[in-house]
Amino acid sequence: MKTLVLAVLNIVLLLAMPAAAFGQQSLISDPEIYEKKHFQEQCKTAEFADGLVVRQDINNDGLIDAVVNEGQLTCDGQKGPQCNDDGCTYNFYLQVAEGGYFMIATAQIYGYDFVQRFGNMVLAMKMHPRFCDRTEGDPCIVTARVRGTKFVTISKK
Repeated sequence: MKTLVLAVLNIVLLLAMPAAAFGQQSLISDPEIYEKKHFQEQCKTAEFADGLVVRQDINNDGLIDAVVNEGQLTCDGQKGPQCNDDGCTYNFYLQVAEGGYFMIATAQIYGYDFVQRFGNMVLAMKMHPRFCDRTEGDPCIVTARVRGTKFVTISKK
């Protein structure tokens, strides 16, 4: 019986391992080059404003990360083609010590501030009021800290 349980467990692990391998991202050398190349392939004419990429340490590990604001893209004459009532698409990339970057989050936001709270730098993201269970009024401010490779929400107001 014990042998049967171990055999079944091994089969389950073998089936699960390929799925886990596909879930892991490949590192990219530079988010700015990666994003610009993507939009140059998507648009006949792609123009990029200076604020397309902001480089700063967003997870407090001492490595300079990157935040891409797609609202700073003009694609075929349309500024911020994916911007809507919820804001513009922002892609958040972390740099790793081995070299390279990987994307940890994509958010549809109006913008963000990088502020210090309780000794740590956090992102105060301005979002549509519905993210704070409101239908109208001032933008919702969602404060999040990047812990490891995940956004951890600290507060919503």
